Amino acid sequence: MEKKKFKLGLLPKLLIAIVLGIVIGNIAQRLEFPIIIQIGATFNSIFGNFLNFCIPLIIIGFVAPGIADLGEGAGKTLGMTAGFAYLSTLIAGTFAFAVDKSIFPSFLKVGSIVMDNATNAEDTMLSGLFTIEMPPIMGVMTALLISFILGLGIAVTHNKPLKDVFFGVQGIVEKLVASILIPLLPFHVYGIFANMTYAGTVMEIMSVFIKVFGLIIAMHILIIVFQYVIAGAFAKKNPFGLIKNMVPAYFTAIGTQSSAATIPVTVQCTKNNGVSKKIAEFVCPLCATIHLSGSTITLTSCAIAIMMLNGWDVTLAQMVPFIMMLGVTMVAAPGVPGGAVMAALGILDTMLGFNEAMLTLMIALYIAQDSFGTACNVTGDG
Repeated sequence: MEKKKFKLGLLPKLLIAIVLGIVIGNIAQRLEFPIIIQIGATFNSIFGNFLNFCIPLIIIGFVAPGIADLGEGAGKTLGMTAGFAYLSTLIAGTFAFAVDKSIFPSFLKVGSIVMDNATNAEDTMLSGLFTIEMPPIMGVMTALLISFILGLGIAVTHNKPLKDVFFGVQGIVEKLVASILIPLLPFHVYGIFANMTYAGTVMEIMSVFIKVFGLIIAMHILIIVFQYVIAGAFAKKNPFGLIKNMVPAYFTAIGTQSSAATIPVTVQCTKNNGVSKKIAEFVCPLCATIHLSGSTITLTSCAIAIMMLNGWDVTLAQMVPFIMMLGVTMVAAPGVPGGAVMAALGILDTMLGFNEAMLTLMIALYIAQDSFGTACNVTGDG
């Protein structure tokens, strides 16, 4: 019998990278040996430029096929499901904004960390020894508009050859994310955390985000209860009994970190709640790609925390358009861990003004609790 090879998951790799970054950053600071930090910063600069180059490709590869795929299905049921899923995403994001705006200032020191390129970030974090410019082939907004126009066009015209082309592009982009970007991500995270430790800002970030994560999970639970109270009222059933039946799907999602991989369990749990076989087997697989309330709460909260730490103003007028775009750009995010945040990088850049260091921190923070966001998503699918 062939011995099964042990494979370290992405989350353990990221945790090792963070710990190693903190240790090396402390050693370099004590020994006044900045060159080791600058080597990491050089990798960060090159990888960050490559990531920026890939963002338009990621948007086109994810969003266009996702929208095009919504053109198939059971007409009215498809429209209603997509509408409810999007409404749920908007409610989750707005709820997260309200809670974050109220609670974050009580434990988060506004303006305590500078990661903004426009405010002398070089005074706090070291720059690389050199960089390689990799200008993107198009802007993020151009990529979004192309994705919307072509995705909707394919859905309306049922152009199968063009749809096959975009699904081919999606396969290439998914391979790019899974085989290059995600494996290199721990090295990128190491460089950022080593640099932040050398600059003396990492402990502030770590202590803050432990509390942020606790608040995010509490919001996940509250939004699930909210969803099932409404569903229970319409179905005339006990919402907590319905939630109890969905617990296997919740814990399966924590283990798999993938809504798609949890579909069989989600469908069975939904049937156990008395939903018809036809509806459960149509809605649950569809919602696995379009209903992302847990991911929306996480992305919104992490973004707001980073903005507040940088001393930025966070307003409803600023965050509502971001949340609305988030519900679209995450559609059909790939099954790899962190797919939602990778799809959201473009709007974090263009709509909120995040720089490379902030985007990297967003990726690390999101993936650190990705399984709980996924669990919230699939539980809500029921």
